[in-house]
Amino acid sequence: MDDASEDPAIFTAHSLPSDPRLWAPVTSAYLGTRVYHDVLHVSGLYNGAGGDTHRATLPSPLNVQLESPAESGEQLTETFALDTNTGSFLHTLEGTSFRASQRLYAHRTLPHVLVFSVSIARVAAESRPITVQLRAAFSPESPDLDLHLGPDFQGALRSKLECGPTRSEGRGSPHEPLLRVWLSPWQTHMPRGAEAGQGGSQGKSWASVWAVETARGASGLGTARSWARWVDSREAPGGDRGSGRPCRPSLMHTGSKTCQGSVRAGGGLRGPQSPSSSQNKGPFVCSQDLWMFPNVLMFHPEAARAILEYRIRTLGGALKNAHNLGYQGAKFAWESAGSGLEVCPEDIYGVQEVHINGAVVLAFELYYYTTQDVQLFQDAGGWDLVSAVAEFWCSRVEWSPGEKKYHLRGVMPPDEFHSGVNNSVYTNVLVQNSLRFAAALAEDLGLPVPDRWLVVADKIKVPFDPELNFHPEFDGYRLGEEVKQADVVLLGYPIPFPLNASVRRRNLEVYEAVTSPHGPAMTWSMFAVGWMELKDPGRVEGLLDRSFANITEPFNPFTLRITRAGITFDPMCPAGVSGVFVSGLFYQGSKLNFSFSEDSVTIELTTRAGPWAPPLEAELRPSLARLPLPPGHKVSFPRSAGQIRRSPL
Repeated sequence: MDDASEDPAIFTAHSLPSDPRLWAPVTSAYLGTRVYHDVLHVSGLYNGAGGDTHRATLPSPLNVQLESPAESGEQLTETFALDTNTGSFLHTLEGTSFRASQRLYAHRTLPHVLVFSVSIARVAAESRPITVQLRAAFSPESPDLDLHLGPDFQGALRSKLECGPTRSEGRGSPHEPLLRVWLSPWQTHMPRGAEAGQGGSQGKSWASVWAVETARGASGLGTARSWARWVDSREAPGGDRGSGRPCRPSLMHTGSKTCQGSVRAGGGLRGPQSPSSSQNKGPFVCSQDLWMFPNVLMFHPEAARAILEYRIRTLGGALKNAHNLGYQGAKFAWESAGSGLEVCPEDIYGVQEVHINGAVVLAFELYYYTTQDVQLFQDAGGWDLVSAVAEFWCSRVEWSPGEKKYHLRGVMPPDEFHSGVNNSVYTNVLVQNSLRFAAALAEDLGLPVPDRWLVVADKIKVPFDPELNFHPEFDGYRLGEEVKQADVVLLGYPIPFPLNASVRRRNLEVYEAVTSPHGPAMTWSMFAVGWMELKDPGRVEGLLDRSFANITEPFNPFTLRITRAGITFDPMCPAGVSGVFVSGLFYQGSKLNFSFSEDSVTIELTTRAGPWAPPLEAELRPSLARLPLPPGHKVSFPRSAGQIRRSPL
């Protein structure tokens, strides 16, 4: 840690932000808190009903601060560091005679476990004892759970807290009969200080382990090795924005929401969250499928599959949601917990934001094209989910005799400033995409394709104004109306939809002018992607700056496209970016490194999973030149668009 400032993966500060919401999160796929915060959240554990559904809170054991005794008289340097290499937070006190440090982390492969450790080391030869203070505010109480002390557990861990169900269970909450919380001695008999001792002792360390389980277990070991495997795949831009530094905390936080081998029951990628102010009160929304999932899929397909398995596990709840609304098939919850039933505090979002279904199916579609994992769809429930969503869309649309089109009425688009609208262009394009993928998948699996699927896909209304050459957000949208966030501009990316350059440009111009400056942060990156497509770097730079403005120091809480034909690329270097290097890119059994600069593109196929992995090639555009990608060789060419795909046999 001495050279922390030189490591782009380590973020340091000599004081914590004045706003506690900006303190570093400590999260796993199962537990979530912030350093020195008194609240802990557990994935899938909720309290309240109706509009008061929220995550149940537990007391956090990591609310322990390392302090120097006031009478020491020694001038100390204090450092706080977030290490994205190991997913840990380190607080260090260093003087002329000693160095004391406190490390906090959530175990990556044991997601039920939180750990903090304290160590003291001498840096000068002297014999006097060295003492540091530990200030703790742990109290075994919760406003949502009836906690009581249980018996000691085999002497290995000091005490156990137990509770029954939450005091007022939310809709869709899993009915766990018992929550068990094991505490180390530090939580029940917290010492006031830690002492290195006298004489020849050069250092001493203490560790505190805190575990939470419901009816589920945890397995695996080696959190450091697991983090090393996760961060080995990454994207790093070079130049003034360089070294991938702004991306690293985002990759770490995304990685913390998954664990090796699976995503824990009761939650998907979004995980338990660290406590902070949020519009959503905890359950999982479409963010995991639309925004987070593609990043996991490109580098860690095994984790991506586990995320999809969460959706498959909650299909029963989605079927009930559709039935409760009077429709066939499955309607995934806008906010869901362990059961998949709708737990959104306000009914309007769960009823009207049906585009969640399209985002879920898109995640399955991208996974299929990337991995060709037929087993997930044939044997593990993937086909049941995709076909159930197709049935929902067909029962949800209504035929308009006047327009001779199918309409989707009474919905809320991503722009939540507008509700109860008809024919949201974003939602209807997702309906098309879901139905066409379902039909194509059925053919691949040798299953019959219901005629109605493709009829609805071909005849659903996609609003377009030919005179103004743009897509109105919905029927009746008036030019100049303010919108909350990226909506229509998501057509093209991340939603696959063919647009000619003039319509794409017009959509960007119309909606950039009327999008609220207070909308979600990802909005401006989507506008930037659109202008990159159109090769307009002057428009890109300001939008990237707006995206980077949401990164908050010191801990920074904050293309390539998968298609049926392959991974498409069309690189461009905006101002301040001299090049981009992406390592560990996964496609159909092969790992690749992909890099580009202002002048050239280089692709290297580093490993193949086995003989079943197909040979790959790069097809360049517009030349249609085909370049084989043999394992272990770098292939470079002048910067151009193209795609990575299977080599034709």
